[in-house]
Amino acid sequence: MTPPVALTIAGSDSGGGAGIQADLKAFSANRVFGTTAITAITAQNTRGVEAVEVLDAALVAAQIDAVLADLPVAATKTGMLATSAIVALVADNAHRLPNLVVDPVMVAASGDRLLDVDAERAYPELLFPHALVVTPNLREAQVLVGRPLTGVDDMVAAGKELAATGAGYVVVKGGHLEGDTAIDVVVSRDGRVETFERPRVPTRNVHGTGCTFASAIAARLAWGDHPLEAIAAAKEYVHRAIEGAAAWKLGSGHGPVDPFGWGRR
Repeated sequence: MTPPVALTIAGSDSGGGAGIQADLKAFSANRVFGTTAITAITAQNTRGVEAVEVLDAALVAAQIDAVLADLPVAATKTGMLATSAIVALVADNAHRLPNLVVDPVMVAASGDRLLDVDAERAYPELLFPHALVVTPNLREAQVLVGRPLTGVDDMVAAGKELAATGAGYVVVKGGHLEGDTAIDVVVSRDGRVETFERPRVPTRNVHGTGCTFASAIAARLAWGDHPLEAIAAAKEYVHRAIEGAAAWKLGSGHGPVDPFGWGRR
């Protein structure tokens, strides 16, 4: 049968572990045909980001238009949007972007900044109200709500605050918390709270986990899953991807995950 189509609007990672490259791998692994609108080109590897060139918003718009004019996009995922102008552009086109999953990428795993300050404010004001699912990690959620988050209760409170923007579901990812369990908190627009837990995998190879998670959610939405089902499936998928690559030695920094299950065979 013809596969469903998903669109990722994000930056390129020359190291292949995150960004557009990770998105397309996650789409393919979940049997979805991936399309792209590239927002920025980065020169990066497992150690860090060495250079960034942000594309003009008009060129990003042209890519979105080209894809939507010809292909039946069933779900959309955003990653690195880089500037407030691109965030506003995506928000203006949100009515044409079905099952919108927003990963508010701000900082790379290496610590390099990938978003300007104006765009931080533009996310909750302009884009979150149009999102079906929003997936900030703990550090991104702290920036968005303007306070430290040190535990699950803080994550729930932050999720409720971000869901008040109009987002359908907010997933506050707890991968940066201490402990033997990786806990994600999901808060829906109507205030319901659920948690998804998996054992923490001891490894440095976590580059691109956020991109992979959000893309897997979008892929499952493209197949027609309910958002909570899509989130649960994506959580399990990323856990397997981290397990599979735990012992890999690709690069000298934060290595990539295993989107295709190579390490588990």
